[in-house]
Amino acid sequence: QVQLVESGGGLVQPGGSLKLSCAASGSFWSINTMGWYRQAPGKERELGATITSGGNTNYAASVKGRFTISRDNAKNTVYLQMDSLKLEDTAVYYCSAEVTSKRWRMENFWGQGTQVTVSS
Repeated sequence: QVQLVESGGGLVQPGGSLKLSCAASGSFWSINTMGWYRQAPGKERELGATITSGGNTNYAASVKGRFTISRDNAKNTVYLQMDSLKLEDTAVYYCSAEVTSKRWRMENFWGQGTQVTVSS
């Protein structure tokens, strides 16, 4: 089984910055793509950013230029640096990880989420 634990959420003012972390643990052959998704109240979960094991990134248009996703493969950890935060960024942010299990199967896991609130 794989566990994902997010941290770093909190309350910030518009224009402020926040850095989220997500550490993966458990049993698996490798972690393939990791990512951050968010869900605002009353809305569906949406893509924030993803990053492959090789470091290729993909960003939603709404966060491109403001957020930066990165990972430390040795620590099985993915980060999301959030700058120039807006009110619209308020949401629960979920970490995801696509892994190859030790039984050679592709599986996807989700963290419990961390709250990010942008308010003046």
